[in-house]
Amino acid sequence: MTKTHKVHGGGGRQDGGDWADRLKALRGELAARGLDGFLVPMTDQYQNEYVPAAAQRIAWLTGFTGSAGMVVVLADRAAAFTDGRYTLQITEQVDGELYERLHIGEKPPPDWIAANLAAGSKLGFDSWLFAEDSVARYRRGAVAAGGELVAVTDNPLDAVWRDRPDEPMALVVPHDIAFAGETSTDKRTRLAAGLATADIAATVVTAPDSIAWLLNIRGGDVPHSPLPLSLAILYGDGRVDLFLDAAKRGRGLTDHLGNEVSLQPAEGFAAALDALAGQRVQVDPGATASWVFERLQAAEVTVVRGTDPCQLPKAIKNEVELNGARAAHGRDGVALVRFLQWLSVFARQGELDELAVEAQLEEYRRDGQHFRDLSFPTITGSGPNGAIVHYRVTAESNRALGNGEFYLVDSGAQYLDGTTDVTRTIAIGEPSDEMRDRFTRVLKGHIAIATTRFPTGTTGAQLDVLARHALWQAGLDFDHGTGHGVGSYLNVHEGPHSISKRQQTQALCPGMVVSNEPGYYKTGAYGIRIENLLAVRVAEMPDAERAMLEFETLTLAPIDRNAITAELLTEPEKTWLNAYHQRVYDALSPQIDDPAREWLDEATRPVK
Repeated sequence: MTKTHKVHGGGGRQDGGDWADRLKALRGELAARGLDGFLVPMTDQYQNEYVPAAAQRIAWLTGFTGSAGMVVVLADRAAAFTDGRYTLQITEQVDGELYERLHIGEKPPPDWIAANLAAGSKLGFDSWLFAEDSVARYRRGAVAAGGELVAVTDNPLDAVWRDRPDEPMALVVPHDIAFAGETSTDKRTRLAAGLATADIAATVVTAPDSIAWLLNIRGGDVPHSPLPLSLAILYGDGRVDLFLDAAKRGRGLTDHLGNEVSLQPAEGFAAALDALAGQRVQVDPGATASWVFERLQAAEVTVVRGTDPCQLPKAIKNEVELNGARAAHGRDGVALVRFLQWLSVFARQGELDELAVEAQLEEYRRDGQHFRDLSFPTITGSGPNGAIVHYRVTAESNRALGNGEFYLVDSGAQYLDGTTDVTRTIAIGEPSDEMRDRFTRVLKGHIAIATTRFPTGTTGAQLDVLARHALWQAGLDFDHGTGHGVGSYLNVHEGPHSISKRQQTQALCPGMVVSNEPGYYKTGAYGIRIENLLAVRVAEMPDAERAMLEFETLTLAPIDRNAITAELLTEPEKTWLNAYHQRVYDALSPQIDDPAREWLDEATRPVK
């Protein structure tokens, strides 16, 4: 009998699913359309990381609820792929009798297609759901197998998803200049000047966070991220056509956008692309749907492949945004201290479980000024659940916080003035010597990133080894990046910068915000991650021979001293930790009452 798994979260996903029946229905629809296979990505037409319920096709088909994945369905076999964050989760949620469950880095989907697609087969894909660059990789895999990659715009999975949710229609509203720090007019003028210099008539912008940043607007179409799902064309004279369903136009939006931004119906996008015939138009092949390229090429547009021009300036926060981030992290720190003090009292009584703790943390955050939402679903993992990097607690997986275990909580909030993301690992009772050793090695890596100085032009890949060095010396590592960019009341994950092993061309620049989150995970036992957000700034070094940069730590929350083996820390590492804890106490203690203040005083005492 085929196993079923319960699925939670996201409209339209049922409490229980007969995954074999759903797979069979999709295969029947493919056969009726003359297709021998189909690609199902974990994205929507805007190439978002987090997608609305109507686009959660992998969850509906397989039961997998992670934020990264790919499914390939052939007539006689199928495979589900994800990365190192979700290797345990995919094993728990996806039926191994229906799908091969594979690590996307060890067995990329195009390679699997090349080995498994039958010669002469037609492998379909929805051209709205794949960026142009990724299509080339899948086409190579199909061709290597002697098959053909076929674009479709009428998604066959949607045809068999009978209870598919409606597309989201949240209102789009202005984002106040008090939080944005720069007018949309100034942003559009700046970017348009770059287009004009390159003799480019227009650029197509399909990333909702880019549109939100460019026009100083926010929406609510995607869970936990204030994105306005929409499309836009920025012209070389600074004008913008914004394609947005009329039902989503909030009060004051038209006046806010002004005369140089033309609100157009969503269905007018195709005709607007056609109208660019004969002109040079820039499009980002790594972030724009293949459908857009097909349409422009059919209209005989000269397509200039280039990066979304909003991406880098959006990542480089202005001073208003940086001050907003500092203020948001101050309020977030108050919520975290109140939570950690509460946890210190009730966890010892053995009555807390993951769901209860998650709810309490959210309640404290909601008290903060400018709070709008969580920035992502809270990761709340006790004991072995903490070893699942992007664990999502459910009623079935929920477990009590046990004595002698680690409890890992990775959480964040969306405030009007900033986006937060912080992870703390807390020892419930007395951890073992091994647990202390691993925690301290993760902390050493965290401190190494926080304290490093580096020349301008340095990429995150060049710094990544610092976070892993202490773990490597004990034969240990972690299977995720060390840091990701963070938006300003926008996506909690944003590019183009990061800190990871992955090779990068984007240097770290002053004003960028990036996470610092090394970890260690022992399957079936515990997980450790320590995460703060950092802002890149100029390092004041009068005697330096080169221009240097450093990090400012934004996050304000104690790191659990009870989990540290102090002997493993060097004196400079202790100095950093003690100074950080003093800063946390000085910033937060005036904003909290006893007993939280008393707890904070104890939690931030020096490590000797």
